Amino acid sequence: MFNRGKNDALLASIREGKTLSQADKINLVISLSVPSILAQITNVLMFYIDTAMVGALGAKESAAVGLVQAPTWLYSGITTATALGFSVQVAHFVGSGDFEKARQVARHGIVAAFLLSIVVTLIGVGISPSLPFWLRGGSDIAADASTYFTIYTLALPFLQLGVLSTNLLKSTGNMVVPSVISVMMCVLDVVFNYIFIFIFNMGVAGTALGTLLAIVIAASSETWFAFFRSSILAAKHSKERFVWRWLYIKQALEIGSPMAVQYILMTSAQIVSTMIVAPLGNFAIAGHTFAIAAESLCYMPGIGIGEAATTLVGQSYGAGQYKLCRSFARITVSLGMIVMAFMGLIMFIFAPEMIGFMSPVPEIRELGVQSLRIASVAEVMFAASIVGNSVCVGVGDTLKPAIMNLLSMWGLRLTLAACLAPIYGLKGVWIAMSIELTVRGSLFLLRLSKGKWMKLAPEGV
Repeated sequence: MFNRGKNDALLASIREGKTLSQADKINLVISLSVPSILAQITNVLMFYIDTAMVGALGAKESAAVGLVQAPTWLYSGITTATALGFSVQVAHFVGSGDFEKARQVARHGIVAAFLLSIVVTLIGVGISPSLPFWLRGGSDIAADASTYFTIYTLALPFLQLGVLSTNLLKSTGNMVVPSVISVMMCVLDVVFNYIFIFIFNMGVAGTALGTLLAIVIAASSETWFAFFRSSILAAKHSKERFVWRWLYIKQALEIGSPMAVQYILMTSAQIVSTMIVAPLGNFAIAGHTFAIAAESLCYMPGIGIGEAATTLVGQSYGAGQYKLCRSFARITVSLGMIVMAFMGLIMFIFAPEMIGFMSPVPEIRELGVQSLRIASVAEVMFAASIVGNSVCVGVGDTLKPAIMNLLSMWGLRLTLAACLAPIYGLKGVWIAMSIELTVRGSLFLLRLSKGKWMKLAPEGV
């Protein structure tokens, strides 16, 4: 099932227009999903362990990091959207067998992404002193929060190159190298954080610095592999001189802009959610942050399967195999829902242990456990939205899914959270989230069933 040679042969079959058996399809989905799932879980483990290390410092330090967590996700979302604008094009070219154009797009991507990351970094450094107060954080945590955000922001150019390289490699079907480098980054992050936090006693600044160094090393390694070692993308395979073509930038904007707007507004919604939680106190902020970290471990398998879906749907679409495209969509969404239903059960049962690992404070533990158990009931429909959105991205259908995500988040979750938080506290915020995720998942299932995401495919295929 995890034979690299066999997987490459099956991916080649897609490009060549050959028919795949149901067993071959399932084999490909699982083979590409597992490394991606491991990579995603590793990334979250890094955040989880970071949070636990900060939690050992106390509630104030935990609240400081938690306060600016949503803005860091905003920046991560922008890097992902930028990468997708180019990686989706690469997947389509690889699917059609035009490796030369795939390499040209990749080169355009690294130039454009790096320049954008410099601009975003400068903005982040500029706003960092005022950001904690904008988020309604107290003066007792403002300095630590600002320091954490500033150091994280300085890692953005490397983070952007790493995310771009990851997505480009995955678009060619190479899930193994990104997974290995993700594990390496997690190990480095833990080691560096331990050194800076507990040996050098640098506190919150230490965890940010440790993460920065881990990102720099991992991103540099992945970028080198993508552009110098990849069997498809490496520059040494190019037969044409690099010529700047605005068409690739235009197409990247068409694909990535709706995703960027979506990430910005979705993360802005998370920021607003943090602002709703902040007046509830430092215990609530910390409990909210720890619950998010723990829940992330549970939905990462869905994101991993979604990445496999984007690759397989994208390559099938590029090859003109529209029936195969739809088949991969059904398989990946079904698998995602099954896996995340199981993860939701695990989250409900082991919520005390998951939160207890990150904080010794009873008040924080109680709030975190309560929040996790509320979220567990919505994980199966969360999977439908995650994988469903990834399927749409694979064919370049990004605008309407983005609108669906935004209307659901802003129109439903935040409205409910604002109404319920004054009555039920942090519990109300998480009830609102669970209701919204259920509705959003239903909307994506409806869109996929109607087939409108295959907008450019001929009728009847």
